[in-house]
Amino acid sequence: MRFDTLHRWPRTSQAAIALQKQLAPRVRLVRVPRAVRTIAGVDAAFSKDGEHVIAAVVVYDLVARRPVETRTALAPCRFPYIPGLLSFRELPGVLAAVRKLNATPDAFMCDAHGLAHPRRFGLACHLGLWLGVPTIGCAKSRLCGTADHPAPSKGCSTRLMLKGDQVGIVLRTRDDVKPVFVSPGHLCDHASAKRLTLAATTQYRLPEPTRLADQLVGRVRARAKY
Repeated sequence: MRFDTLHRWPRTSQAAIALQKQLAPRVRLVRVPRAVRTIAGVDAAFSKDGEHVIAAVVVYDLVARRPVETRTALAPCRFPYIPGLLSFRELPGVLAAVRKLNATPDAFMCDAHGLAHPRRFGLACHLGLWLGVPTIGCAKSRLCGTADHPAPSKGCSTRLMLKGDQVGIVLRTRDDVKPVFVSPGHLCDHASAKRLTLAATTQYRLPEPTRLADQLVGRVRARAKY
């Protein structure tokens, strides 16, 4: 998969925050066309020595209900762990894995946040601007904002609010199971993010694209010698 360079990678938290504020206004919330067949799940972890990012992308076919392409990559870790700046630590590895894809998926899903971020620019937004493809954040826990608990049935949701604005939804993907926190990244809106998350979910709490990407990262990390 080919894509242009969006920016050079900052080395300090001050520069990273400034870049987030510069890029956030470029995020567009639009309806994703219903003709979505493939969703690529991305995930990343860190090597045992903490020196490298291990990233994986799994392209999942919503019709065939199976993965159709998987790629992994290893990249140097050049940015420290700072809450709210996760994309600067993980994205170099994720982008390296995405570059290896043979075809461009219809959408991307991240085990991270999108708009539901203190500066409205989580990893899913950042990835979406790099790729120019619809992106969705589907996280296991809340980073910011407030919301009521959704009803216990699959598909029920409540709005996640931050300073008077909706930044995501709290969504049940299984009956009587803890919800996930879904937010648009780029070229996606709240309704589309909810629809595609449910479409990609089978019998597990997490959608298949990111669940499979997480498993792949875990296998690669377990085999690594560093």
